[in-house]
Amino acid sequence: MNDLTIEINNCIEVLSKGGLILYPTDTVWGIGCDATNELAVKKVYALKQREDSKALICLVGNDAMLERHVDQVPEVAYDILDLATKPTTIVYDNPIGLAKNAIAKDNTLAIRVASDKFCQYLINKYKRPIISTSANIAGEPTPKGFFEISKPILKGVDYIVNLQHDKKNGPPSSIIKLSNDGTVKVIRE
Repeated sequence: MNDLTIEINNCIEVLSKGGLILYPTDTVWGIGCDATNELAVKKVYALKQREDSKALICLVGNDAMLERHVDQVPEVAYDILDLATKPTTIVYDNPIGLAKNAIAKDNTLAIRVASDKFCQYLINKYKRPIISTSANIAGEPTPKGFFEISKPILKGVDYIVNLQHDKKNGPPSSIIKLSNDGTVKVIRE
């Protein structure tokens, strides 16, 4: 088995038990958990010392998984994702089949189709979306790389992926809100 397969299998074991992982994403190092597990999502909020009223980002492995977890994906979403030059997170109306505490009070959820190979393989093999939130305590700066992640975060997760520790973070994702009524709003470029 290669390192990638070993890391994916280790993550799946932790995720399936409701645990938290620290993993490299297509943007920053993230804290992740099974996005369908309310207790696991609650652990993420507790570790980040963040109010659960602030919604989290959810990663899916492909368009088919996106379509399973959003009641109606607006057609323009596919155009935006195809034309994006960097990771792009879209806030969708009416998410389905996900932990209630991951969904915002207005019944929306920020979802990104992962572009990172490790994330895609992990999510597709796990067959469930994964929460992705920056690896920092709420209010503290986002670490620029693995070696800037604070001790409370490192100690608070159940598994740390042993890949890409030397990788510097890419830019944060763009965030666009797409409402089913056709409204498009850029939240972060």
